[in-house]
Amino acid sequence: MITRIDIGKPFNTGAASEDIAPSSIFKAELPDEIEMSHDAKTLTMALDKDDNVYGLGETVRGFNKRGFRYVSDNADNPDQHENRSSLYGSHNFVIVDGAKCLGIFVDYPAKVTFDIGFTRHDVMMISVEEADYKLYLITAEFTVGGSAVSEIIRQFRELIGPSYKAPYWAFGFHQSRWGYKNEDDIREVVRNYRENGYPLDAVYMDIDYMDDYKSFTLNEESFPNFTEFVEEMAGQGIHLLPNTDPGIKIEEGYDVYEEGRDNDYFCKDIDGEDFVVGVWPGRCCLTDFLNPAASKWFGHKYSFFINAGVDGFWNDMNEPALFYSDGTLNEVFERLPEFADHEMSLGELWEFEGMVRDLANNPEDYRSFYHNTPQGRVRHDRVHNLYGFYMTKSAAEAFKEIAPDKEMLIFSRSSYIGMHRYAGIWTGDNASKWSHIELMMHQLPGLNMCGFLYCGCDMGGFGDDVTEDLMMRYIQLCMFLPLMRNHSALGTRQQELYRFSMSPDYVKMLMIRYAMIPYLYKSYVDAIKYNKLMFTPLSIAYPLDKDARHVEDQLMVGESIMIAPIYQPNVAGRYVYLPEDMKLLKCRSNRDYTEEKLTKGHHFIRTALNEVLIFVRNDGFKMLDKEHFTTVKDTI
Repeated sequence: MITRIDIGKPFNTGAASEDIAPSSIFKAELPDEIEMSHDAKTLTMALDKDDNVYGLGETVRGFNKRGFRYVSDNADNPDQHENRSSLYGSHNFVIVDGAKCLGIFVDYPAKVTFDIGFTRHDVMMISVEEADYKLYLITAEFTVGGSAVSEIIRQFRELIGPSYKAPYWAFGFHQSRWGYKNEDDIREVVRNYRENGYPLDAVYMDIDYMDDYKSFTLNEESFPNFTEFVEEMAGQGIHLLPNTDPGIKIEEGYDVYEEGRDNDYFCKDIDGEDFVVGVWPGRCCLTDFLNPAASKWFGHKYSFFINAGVDGFWNDMNEPALFYSDGTLNEVFERLPEFADHEMSLGELWEFEGMVRDLANNPEDYRSFYHNTPQGRVRHDRVHNLYGFYMTKSAAEAFKEIAPDKEMLIFSRSSYIGMHRYAGIWTGDNASKWSHIELMMHQLPGLNMCGFLYCGCDMGGFGDDVTEDLMMRYIQLCMFLPLMRNHSALGTRQQELYRFSMSPDYVKMLMIRYAMIPYLYKSYVDAIKYNKLMFTPLSIAYPLDKDARHVEDQLMVGESIMIAPIYQPNVAGRYVYLPEDMKLLKCRSNRDYTEEKLTKGHHFIRTALNEVLIFVRNDGFKMLDKEHFTTVKDTI
């Protein structure tokens, strides 16, 4: 059962809409379990010692979110450490799983703090900055053979609407890197993958393809015949995916800027002038995606690429990321003489460093510009978490008009619940760290709960230099994710798989991935169709099993397989808990694997570096036995 309580004057975020909501929604009073503060800004709920708390989508730490304070405040911050309270997306849905189960969705587009046993381990507090939000409460009863948590997830997903369905080819292996500057760079990558026996279905174009980093442009020297190049790559089974940013360079003669300026499509400062920020092209204006006219205008700009044959995009920098604003930058310049006319003390040095460091993504900047929305003029910080959602919505809606018969792949860095209807998500700038394999494992169920089913991370890590063994373990998780993309930053070790001495083993790992695509895609479509998880923690899949309740590093993938990735270096294997008898496949390729029947209970599984573990329930999964794959269509 779903109930809704409207507090104050909520902003209509689009996360849930009445036409897709169950008929059981109605205004109601708070249940006894939840106490609301007198100003309605804080909700408090006692937690029993055995309660688990799930949800929150893209956050740090485990499946069970107890013990930390999470802040929904979309942030351009690549430091995805376990003490990081905000990442790129905000997904304000939690489930308290205990003697009673309760789902809570706070539909509020500004900052929300979830103190889940941080201040006190036996108390959860949810706080907003202004008492203007929609509060959804979801309850379900446990049934024999079922799960109250799964039923709450089903109801919530029904409330927020059906998830985006990616095209089948999007489950192939994708290669990306910040630094592919021209057609020949991409040709070389494709040639090396093909010559080394790898399947490959897509190559990404990061910001280097643009003319001076301007959105919806091409560097004509680097890509002189783009339509022909797209056709050339398609002939080799390769889809090209350009990066798209929301900042529009201020430059006379640049048609996108001039159209946006002349039609008032940009965010405004307090005086009604275009708000000026610095991002990749330099001084830019930000597209006002909460303005329907601006949103439609920007979305149709994607035709620049679609008309050339492109059928996939990734939206970036849409928290929105700000390197500086004109206002904060000028304040720094004004203060510089204070530090130049005498010897700096240590305190002054720290102040100076902080002043410059705080130019990027400054909270004061987010309070300094405005949107023109159907609900009136709104200051950005009050709707901050919607920006990436509405950028991506603008693209998806335009695709239906520009190319109604074409299946498009699109995913975004920044998001809010509701965007899941239009696109997938990748988890931003992770790093070549062992802990980030575990982090992705923990994020998958939370993302699925919030409707994000087409998802993945930067395989191998975006930042830092990946090692060969770490790449192998990254592959052994990412081979199960809908989005399997190898992506890395300029200045890091080049991590195309063919560059490593373990390349022959990497090829075999990708063969396993391609052999599994029919199973993975079916599991993905079923999760969309039936409003369930594709990646399920054992605590939810086996609600009566007390041992399963505390397993944090194993996942059910679909109905028939369980995975237990390795996320530590130099280990001979790992401990695994089996909640039922299962068959173990130790896979070195899709044609080279051993089978062993294991009984319910705790096991230590010895595993070589070039082996991936797949645990099968009730013989419900059969590995395809094919000798070679070139593209994803060969798995059909």
